[in-house]
Amino acid sequence: VQLQASGGGSVQAGDSLRLSCAASRRMSGSYSMGWFRQAPGKEREGVAARRGGDNKIVYADSVKGRFAISRDNAKNMVYLQMNALKPEDTALYYCATTSGNPIYSNILRPNAYTYWGQGTLVTVSS
Repeated sequence: VQLQASGGGSVQAGDSLRLSCAASRRMSGSYSMGWFRQAPGKEREGVAARRGGDNKIVYADSVKGRFAISRDNAKNMVYLQMNALKPEDTALYYCATTSGNPIYSNILRPNAYTYWGQGTLVTVSS
């Protein structure tokens, strides 16, 4: 599976952005999807994920109530709606998927995912 993320940009604090992730082929509902980010000098961290099978959605505490992950199976797309952006949200954002169903406690861990897209840069200025 090849993934391509897009939609990043430079915005002001409080603005919104929607990131998109296009998959090269249809992924069944059993695939788990996730969005991750990596800020300069920091480790990659999970932001939002939707687990395959039960479609359970998990968010990092830092984005709860502001970000929303969704998928459109008909279009092979996954989205990350980001609202009320903060300067600390500045990072390179990646989408990822795996055919497995990571256990709930691992759903936001990068090493639980097999396929990765290239990053799309989000810069939030104050």
